[in-house]
Amino acid sequence: MIKNVRVRFAPSPTGPLHVGGVRTALFNYLFAKKHGGAFILRIEDTDQNRYVEGAEQYIINALNWCGMPADESPTNPGNYGPYRQSERKAIYKKYADELIASGNAYYAFDTSEELDSHRKDHETKGKTFIYNWHNRLKLKNSLSLSEEEVQAKLDAGEDYVIRFKSPQEETLHLKDIIRGDIQIDTNILDDKVLFKSDGMPTYHLANIVDDHLMEITHVIRGEEWLPSLALHYQLYQAFGWEAPEFAHLPLILKPTGKGKLSKRDGDKLGFPVFPLEWSDPKTGDVSRGYKEDGYFPEAMVNFLAFLGWNPGTEQEIFSMDELINAFDLERVNKSGARFDPDKTKWFNHHYMQEQDNAELARAFKPIVDRNVTLSAVEGSHGDEISPSGRNDIDVNYIEMVVALIKERATFISDFWSLSHFFFVAPTSYDEKASKKAFKEGTKAILAQVASIIENIKDFTVETLQTEIKGWITSNEIGFGKVMMPLRLALVGALKGADVFDIMFMIGKGESVKRIKKVIEIL
Repeated sequence: MIKNVRVRFAPSPTGPLHVGGVRTALFNYLFAKKHGGAFILRIEDTDQNRYVEGAEQYIINALNWCGMPADESPTNPGNYGPYRQSERKAIYKKYADELIASGNAYYAFDTSEELDSHRKDHETKGKTFIYNWHNRLKLKNSLSLSEEEVQAKLDAGEDYVIRFKSPQEETLHLKDIIRGDIQIDTNILDDKVLFKSDGMPTYHLANIVDDHLMEITHVIRGEEWLPSLALHYQLYQAFGWEAPEFAHLPLILKPTGKGKLSKRDGDKLGFPVFPLEWSDPKTGDVSRGYKEDGYFPEAMVNFLAFLGWNPGTEQEIFSMDELINAFDLERVNKSGARFDPDKTKWFNHHYMQEQDNAELARAFKPIVDRNVTLSAVEGSHGDEISPSGRNDIDVNYIEMVVALIKERATFISDFWSLSHFFFVAPTSYDEKASKKAFKEGTKAILAQVASIIENIKDFTVETLQTEIKGWITSNEIGFGKVMMPLRLALVGALKGADVFDIMFMIGKGESVKRIKKVIEIL
């Protein structure tokens, strides 16, 4: 076990949390808990122009729903706060000044128009403009200007940025837990902006300073940050600080396997890419969430864990505790992980079977009440099973129904189509099924079955089976000739739960009523 592990998940509050971000948070969480460490949520809101109201709370809610609460966060601070970068502004200028004093950074006064002009000039010559060692002495900065000129510009309040002075003709040897040894030629690196004259740092400076001050031991983040790895290592060297270990996670790919998964893919193929529903405060647009679509958080965590990680065994179903015990960054793949919407449903189906029936019944009850009420309004209801009121079905009864149908369900939203006949009588009968089930003599057979049911005193599933199957056998009638039309009478189609379970649940009177109705209609 690695000692004193501290990891951070550092999203920007610019909108809802994408599944890629949730996967990054999950891998950080698993690694921290595996080593008895701390999982920290830091909100990186230095770019105030992109700040979106409600996004920070959404991130916290999403992590909590997934069962990954942060040990330290803006709402649960520890000893390393503040946990919002916008509240740490006073810290960064000091460190930017330190880099200037040590010669590792410099003031640059080039305007955006001047830089655009340089870029266009390079493009006409078939070159790419990079602000670094090969041209910085020709540009407007504290390396090319005298100290007096620099001080005059600062005193006059001219706009400036502080740039990192990337080294020339040096090969960096970097190490990544997932990707191994990486070599970078510093000649191709640009002098990144670290600090702006508005008093706000860029991500690069704030990220390094915060990770150091918060004593982060491992930086586990997405592959898109790999190009910044060299700069971040150099910043640690420039400050004389020990760098954390780095691990860059593979991309989550579209279901086709080509390109990074986006919200557009979800919209196009009909699956969410956010953990919770998101309502855009500016446009009012609502984006679907896994929670609202009926996924269990355990299912989401389980399928996200397999996007890029492999336990090395055949096991696919993992509880959070099992994931924590099994997780190892060295078993994370380098290549992108294809997102499979069908596999996410497979996981949810499994976790459906694990859910407590009473909890499922409580979640299903509003759907039942709404549909039963609708049936009543339309004048198409049977005798609803309701001890406490016509359109208020007893939750204990619903729990019994759930136990019979959940094996075939993936989502709670599937329950009504699988169980409507337990609550309302059929008002129509599947035409194809009717032709298949109703033959010459079927009415007489059903009339006899209704009579048998009416005469049963001990009305249980076992008694129903014994009496009806015994009658079929003793009269040498094919089971299909009885059971198909009986099912049609009860359900309206040749599908549904066990026929004897249905009759027991809806009761003797309702069972006979439905049989007599189908005889009359068909």
